[in-house]
Amino acid sequence: MLLEKDKTVKNPEELKIVVKETYGKIASQSRTQNASSCCGSGSGCGCSDDAVMAEEYGHLDGYVPEADLGLGCGIPTDGAGIKSGDTVLDLGSGAGNDVFVARRIVGEHGRVIGVDFTEEMIAKANANKQKLGYANVGFRMGDIEQLPVDTSSVDVVISNCVLNLVPDKTKAFAEISRVLKPGGHFSISDIVVTAPLPEKLKTVAELYAGCVSGAMVRSEYLSIIESAGFRNIRLVKEKPIQIPAEALAEYLSDVERAAYNDSNVRIQSITVMAEKP
Repeated sequence: MLLEKDKTVKNPEELKIVVKETYGKIASQSRTQNASSCCGSGSGCGCSDDAVMAEEYGHLDGYVPEADLGLGCGIPTDGAGIKSGDTVLDLGSGAGNDVFVARRIVGEHGRVIGVDFTEEMIAKANANKQKLGYANVGFRMGDIEQLPVDTSSVDVVISNCVLNLVPDKTKAFAEISRVLKPGGHFSISDIVVTAPLPEKLKTVAELYAGCVSGAMVRSEYLSIIESAGFRNIRLVKEKPIQIPAEALAEYLSDVERAAYNDSNVRIQSITVMAEKP
């Protein structure tokens, strides 16, 4: 990681800088190297083989290995109701993994847009696109809190282990609602918690960039979606995520660790879907 383990972040702009720097570095690495990221399935940054977050994509039509950095926590295209001819928007599109899978579903008459605010990720995604020669795929630099996408222009929004990294999730879901056509919907895989994490875990920059300490309480997360005007909100998949004891020992004192273990906090990977009226 780019920052020391005791480095903390205090405001939204600092959080964005941490995430941008971290994922800029990750963009230059292979999927195997990124297995040590918390968004992947490895042993660094507080994760281990028994805390797998990334899903396997190899069986999916449209899968492009070069675009798979192993950073997700679900497969948001699964059961997402994407149809041939749809316009799909992927938030935090990285090297293009979910974009290329979605493109296979929408076909030649559909379109897929990927938005990411890390220059290195956009460059990697465009390099993959150029190799593949796809004309109906595009990648745009942008912030999820202020999307570079026209109002009411998208049929389906997808995202994979990214919104937990966005400081203002109320703005993020308001933007999702804005860009969706009436009757459109989203399918988002993300990380949530069942109760608030200890403050020390929330503010450690390394864990934030690794998708754990930026996670919201699940009930609050779903409430934000409802407040944004979405309807038919449903969880279509969920699984537990464990932070191993040796990782907790790096960040928490014995007393803090005992309190955390005795708490009701559970970290979960979820895929949630909802519709814009």
